[in-house]
Amino acid sequence: MLIGVSREIKNHEYRVGLTPASVRELRAHGHSVLVESGAGEGIGMDDAAYVKAGAEIAPDAEAVFARAEMIVKVKEPQPVECKRLRPGQILFTYLHLAPDPEQARLLMASGAVAIAYETVTDERGRLPLLAPMSEVAGRMAVQVGAVSLQKAQGGFGVLLAGVPGVPPARVAILGGGVVGTNAARIAMGMGADVTILDKSIARLAQLDDLYGPQLKTVFATAEAIEEFVFAADLVVGAVLVPGASAPKLVTRGMLGQMRRGAVLVDVAIDQGGCFETSRPTTHDAPTYVVDGVVHYCVANMPGAVPRTSTFALTQATLPYVLKLAGRGWKAALREDAHLRAGLNVAEGRIAHPAVAEAIGETLLPTDQLLNAA
Repeated sequence: MLIGVSREIKNHEYRVGLTPASVRELRAHGHSVLVESGAGEGIGMDDAAYVKAGAEIAPDAEAVFARAEMIVKVKEPQPVECKRLRPGQILFTYLHLAPDPEQARLLMASGAVAIAYETVTDERGRLPLLAPMSEVAGRMAVQVGAVSLQKAQGGFGVLLAGVPGVPPARVAILGGGVVGTNAARIAMGMGADVTILDKSIARLAQLDDLYGPQLKTVFATAEAIEEFVFAADLVVGAVLVPGASAPKLVTRGMLGQMRRGAVLVDVAIDQGGCFETSRPTTHDAPTYVVDGVVHYCVANMPGAVPRTSTFALTQATLPYVLKLAGRGWKAALREDAHLRAGLNVAEGRIAHPAVAEAIGETLLPTDQLLNAA
C-alpha cells in the first residue's frame, strides 16, 4: 500500500504522522511511503532522514493526498484537507467528531474511510492510541496552569509549591483517568495540594493505593465538585466519554463563586470541553478570562512538545498502520474488534454510535458494511 504523510497545518502543530523509523518498518513490510517535504521539521527530522528510511518526498500536500491510498496524520483534517480526500481513501488520525459536526459532514461528503485514534480500544477497554497524548496533555496541564496562575498572565499570583510559611496552591482534578493521573503526578511533584474527583470508587482506590495520603481522592458528586472547584487555585478538566461530547461539570454560574484569578485548564476541549464557558484556543492565544477566571483551552496541547509527542504517538499507532496497510481496512477491521471501534466514517455515513448520536446522524451498521461483498 502507498501511505501518505502530510505536514500538519493546525495552529502551532509540529507533530508528524510517521517518523523515519516508522517509514523503515513499513518499507520492510513491502509498503511505500510518500512524505510531504518538510513534514518532519518540527521534530528535527529533515527530508534526508525520511529518504534514508526509504520514503519518497512529495513537493506539497496536494501530491500526497492525490496519490496515497492511506493518509496517516496527527490532528483532525482541516477543511482544505477534508476536500482533498477521495472515496475509498483511508484516513487514520485523531478526529474528535462529536463536537465538530462540520468536520464530520465534510468527511462524509468526501467518501473517505475515516478511522479515529481516539476511539480504538484494547482488550481491557482502554484507549491505547489516545493514552500517549493523554499522558503528555495531563503533565502539560499543570505546567501551563502554573504559568497561567502568575499575575502577569491574569492569574491569582500564587506559586503551586508555596514556600515555608506560605501554603501551596490547591489543585482540583476532575477525572482520574490517564489525563487526571498524570496531572496529579506533576502537581504533587511540584508540591501542590492535590485532589482528584472521579465517579469510580475502584479507580479512586487504585489512586489511593498508588499515592497514599499525598493525594486526596473524592467521589465526584455535584456537591463535591462545587466544593473543591470553588476552593481551588487551579482546576484541571480531565473527563472523557469515548467518542462523545464531554459533560459540562463546571457551569457559567459556578464561576462567580470561584476565586478571582483562579485557572481552569480544559484538557477535554477536543471533545467539546467540560467547562460550560470553554471554547477552543490556540498556542498563539492560549487563554481568555470569563468572570475573572482564566481559561486555558488549547485543543492541541501536545503539539507544543512535538518531538516527545510524536515518538510517543507513533510507537503506539505503527502496529495499526501496519495492520491496515497489510490487510486492507475491511479485512483488518473484521479481524480486530478493537481497531473496528476506531471506524468513525465510511461510505458517506457515520459509523460510530456516540458520534452519530452527538451530531444527529443515522448510524451506519458496521457489521453489514464489513461483511458486504
